[in-house]
Amino acid sequence: MKGLEIIKRNAVQIISEEELNKKMENGKKLKIKLGADPSRPDLHLGHTVVLRALKEFQKMGHEVIFVIGDYTGMIGDPSGKNKTRPALTFEETRKSGETYFKQVTKILDKEKTRIAYNSEWLSKLNLKEVIELTSKYTVARILEREDFKNRYENNLPLSIHELLYPLMQGYDSVALKADIEIGGTDQTFNLLVGRELQKEFSQEPQIVITFPLLVGLDGKNKMSKSLDNYIGIDEKPEIMYEKAMKIPDECLLQYYQLTTDMDLEKVKTLIEEDILLAHRKYAREIIKIYHGEEYVKDAENRYDTVAKGGIPEDIKEIFLKEKEINICDLLVKVEFATSKSEAKRLIMGNGVKLDNKTVENIHFIVNIEEEKILRVGKSKFVKVKNE
Repeated sequence: MKGLEIIKRNAVQIISEEELNKKMENGKKLKIKLGADPSRPDLHLGHTVVLRALKEFQKMGHEVIFVIGDYTGMIGDPSGKNKTRPALTFEETRKSGETYFKQVTKILDKEKTRIAYNSEWLSKLNLKEVIELTSKYTVARILEREDFKNRYENNLPLSIHELLYPLMQGYDSVALKADIEIGGTDQTFNLLVGRELQKEFSQEPQIVITFPLLVGLDGKNKMSKSLDNYIGIDEKPEIMYEKAMKIPDECLLQYYQLTTDMDLEKVKTLIEEDILLAHRKYAREIIKIYHGEEYVKDAENRYDTVAKGGIPEDIKEIFLKEKEINICDLLVKVEFATSKSEAKRLIMGNGVKLDNKTVENIHFIVNIEEEKILRVGKSKFVKVKNE
């Protein structure tokens, strides 16, 4: 299957496909743009859906521009939320940008990927130019954005600076003279603003291509770190393997389609015949992509050991000064819980084991003069020793 066919197969919407075909046929090197929110620099498989589309454009010889919204990040984009997102400092946005580049080049060709920061052009706009920019869009059209509309109708805070955000993101396309912009379906409104602004600035309007939002491990919501339903591309191989085995059966085909290059007809047959093997095959594939084939065997062996109730050999060791410690304090100390309240919930949910015995008492005192193995859930292990 050719690159453009792969892109079209996975796309939800192309505005417009006729214009896209014309641009692709004229032989011109196109500028393909993707914007990134610098407040969340850790990428997961959901982000890779659009990154893989960019990779196909790179293979066809086009220029990929990865836009870090360092300037817009300082505004505080609501991004579909019901409240204003906290603004970031310039230093924070730049640091996130560096993290992004390191991660996206696991998928994209480093030599063919251009990183741009929108502060390069937005910081140079004077007040007159900003006012001229706002004159090109009406308040009624801005309020067509669903989250703005909902907040306005429900008397929730909606600041004027937030209304400017779609215009500034759209202006990125004007500044870069983008030919194509891609993004998730949740970004459709902002991408179309860029297309309209280009017309206002007498530019050929960009093609807008949107892609599905990968469902998370909960099988309900889109993949998100804040919902803890994600598989991070920088996570350890054993963690990726374990999480891949938790993908809901009914979602597994979508994961294969959107995040791998595997033959879908063969995948469909495998899922129908042996769902467990299909999960294992997917787990192996994503480890190969983001870490290398040499990491697959150890990750799989560790998973099998844990699944059978065993304890992996390569677990972390922590030395403590205390000879005795409350179980809740211990869970916080080894970072298996962020607070004593969370530690208590884990214990009350029968999720904590000490030397393979379930801990039921939140007041239990652990004697660590002798080595203890602490376990939370199926995959978190640590050896605890006295110094």
